[in-house]
Parts: sequence; C-alpha cells; structure tokens
Amino acid sequence: MKRIISQFFELVANQKIEIYNEFSLQHELGIFLRGQFPDRKIQFERNVSYFGFDKPKYEKKEIDLAMYTGKSELNCVMELKYPRNGQVPESMFSFCKDIAFLEQLSKSGFKSAYFIAVADDSLFYSGGADGIYGLFRGEQSITGTILKPTGKKDKAVNIIGSYKARWKKVIGKTKYCLIEVSS
Repeated sequence: MKRIISQFFELVANQKIEIYNEFSLQHELGIFLRGQFPDRKIQFERNVSYFGFDKPKYEKKEIDLAMYTGKSELNCVMELKYPRNGQVPESMFSFCKDIAFLEQLSKSGFKSAYFIAVADDSLFYSGGADGIYGLFRGEQSITGTILKPTGKKDKAVNIIGSYKARWKKVIGKTKYCLIEVSS
C-alpha cells in the first residue's frame, strides 16, 4: 500500500492529479484507489458502527477512507489531513488523535492502517522541535500520552505504538507525511 500511495503522490507532483484541501485529497485518493482495487469497496466518512464497532470506545466516530471487500474482510483504513488554516499545534494534536484512532481500528480487524498528512505550510514540517512540534518536525517518536498543546491543555491522547513522521516533497512547498499504523 505504501508503494501505491507513493504513486498517487507522484501523480500529484506531476500535476496529473490536483489536490488543494482535505476534501480533494480524500476524494482524489479514493478515486485512485478504486482504480487500483476494483474488487474492493472504497468508502468515505464511514461510521465505525457500520463495521459493528462500539462508537463510545473509539477516539473518533467517522473513518475518512475505508477499503474492504466485505464486513468480514477489512482491508485498509486511512485518516487524512490537509490543514489549511494554520493552527499548527492544534492540527498536530489532531494528527495524534487520528493515529490513536487508527491503532484502535487496526486492533479491531483492519489489516492495514495509514495516516496521511499533506502540508504546504512549512511550519508543519520545519522549525523548532519543542513540545508537540518535535513529533512532526524532529526525530522524536510519536508515542505515549500526548497533551493538547493549547488552551486549557485538559485533553490527552494515548498512542500505544511508536511512529516517526517523515515528510516527503510533493511539489513546491507541499510535502506529505505517511505513517503506517499498527495495533
């Protein structure tokens, strides 16, 4: 799947596919995946309850992109982000929530899970590495309890696995981060 996602971003880099926000990323990637996997269902914003999962036990309720053959054959799940309004530390916390959610979905039966972030704002992938920034700008592992970085700092997310954010150039200032998540 990593190779297929890389092929998608090569098409974006070569301007064969245009993405400009999270909605376009979700749909263009879904269309691309349908071409690669015509025998599988590729669906967007699928509620976890559709797969028989107990909603209150999950970090989020809606899956950005789910790929499955049948409810008993859960192939792949993806959470996608393309932040467009700054709010860098808040967005990074949201990235962490998505990773924790993917861990839950992987544990519940999805064979593979991927987090994809696209950013054309360099503040997401370069600069100081203090606090939450280090998880996505530096070499810190994304793991353990991560506190909400702004406001009351009264929310936290727990990531069981350990992941590294590595950004790859797409075109211009646009880069993407792909993290394979496991249970």
